[in-house]
Amino acid sequence: MDRNDMWDRVLTRTEPWDFVVVGGGATGVGVAVDAAARGYDVLLLEARDFGQGTSSRSTKLVHGGVRYLRQGNIPLVMEALRERGILRRNAPHLVNDLAFVVPNYDWWEAPFYGIGLKVYDALAGKYGFGSSRLLSRRETLEELPTIEQEGLRGGVVYHDGQFDDARLLMHLVWTAWEQGAVLVNHCPVTGLLKDGAGFVSGVRARDVETGTVVEIPARGVINATGVFTDSVRRLDDPEAGSMITPSQGIHLVLDRRFHPGDSAIMVPETEDGRVLFAVPWHDRVLVGTTDTPVPAPTVEPRPMQEEVAYVLRHAARYLSHDPGPEDVLSAFAGLRPLVGSSEDEDTSSLSRDHTLHVSSTGLVTITGGKWTTYRKMAEDTVDHAAPVAGLDPRPCTTRELPIHGYHQNAARFGSLEVYGSDAPELEALAREHPEWGEPIHPDLPVLGVEVIWAVRFEMARRVEDVLSRRTRALLLDARAAASSAGSVAALLAAELGLDSSWTDRETEAFRELARAYLV
Repeated sequence: MDRNDMWDRVLTRTEPWDFVVVGGGATGVGVAVDAAARGYDVLLLEARDFGQGTSSRSTKLVHGGVRYLRQGNIPLVMEALRERGILRRNAPHLVNDLAFVVPNYDWWEAPFYGIGLKVYDALAGKYGFGSSRLLSRRETLEELPTIEQEGLRGGVVYHDGQFDDARLLMHLVWTAWEQGAVLVNHCPVTGLLKDGAGFVSGVRARDVETGTVVEIPARGVINATGVFTDSVRRLDDPEAGSMITPSQGIHLVLDRRFHPGDSAIMVPETEDGRVLFAVPWHDRVLVGTTDTPVPAPTVEPRPMQEEVAYVLRHAARYLSHDPGPEDVLSAFAGLRPLVGSSEDEDTSSLSRDHTLHVSSTGLVTITGGKWTTYRKMAEDTVDHAAPVAGLDPRPCTTRELPIHGYHQNAARFGSLEVYGSDAPELEALAREHPEWGEPIHPDLPVLGVEVIWAVRFEMARRVEDVLSRRTRALLLDARAAASSAGSVAALLAAELGLDSSWTDRETEAFRELARAYLV
């Protein structure tokens, strides 16, 4: 994939696109995959980088939602469990089974959670990842060697999925492109076009790199901008009310010594009713999360001091080695696009289901939902958007569509596993240029060849694109990522034909960003 080629195709096309999709996160890219796979002409425009918002800041879980079961939302749980199974089947190189252990400290927890998780297993049916079962105290300690032992009675183990969110998103971008879609990052939509009858007939967009502003005709426009949904809706109608109540969740990344086991820890209910996870991920431990209402969405949300204190306090309660602020390798925040009234104070009670809205002018908005159900959200969206755009209906094909990089045994590629079937090409590049086969930093599992691949084939344009999303360096160790920024900027500059002043600016910009990921 080449961004310059993508943008040239936008500039040279004179016919209206069937769909212009606004937003390059999980929802928007999922819609692009679905629509292109049905044979529609699709253009996707992303204001910044693919997945720069919520879609790269999740808990890295593909799950049915155990706590939604407790809330009684059976349809959402069943849909998510089905989609979880479909996603693992279509992207085995990126989605894997992960055992979760619920530690029990009170006598009633084993039967209570044991029965609930058997229901969870039953709802999964043929899409199940594994059977839940009760664990003795000894078995629990084998699974969770650093769990707090005082008062521990045993545990319950169940199975869900784990993935790398930003890598999956990039492989969905590849998939959409392979199906015929055109996708352009760093290209914000600044306005909507309307025909003589007042119906939406396209978009106005600006290329950040050149400053070029273009008007792009389309039969249908789909707003898939997550927490920024209302901003695009107000391009259509300045008086439009709010659909989104944003909620912030943070995660802290710790060294594996705090939790060396291969199973994740799941505490279903802390003192204030939240769920706590400690999840092994890329040889680190991801601990979270919070559910904090915020007044308005921001491009780069930051963990609040009280959120960091909350996660550390609860991590210390369940881990025998108590982590402190000095142990946090990286802290990141993401915003949930929850659909609900702005008067709602308890965002944890708002639905995680998705919502479709069609305005009187024909703007189709899809919002809400969660990563696990992105494919079903896309299917529903295209089903509804096609008649609005005056297009003939065509059947969805994504249930059986392999995602780019599909490989049944990608683990054989070691640290390049997340590239799936592309991994041999990265290995070949590293053989041609042995210096690219070296890590960019001794504390990061990122090779120089991954930087080259990101800029040549995955439309990375900035150091942040590479270190935050094409690789996960910023999330795994913010200090190490900042330290490697200069060398990464130099590699990008050489590939993009940019000068040393650009390298200096990019290096400093990334280091400033990385400071926000430090506690």
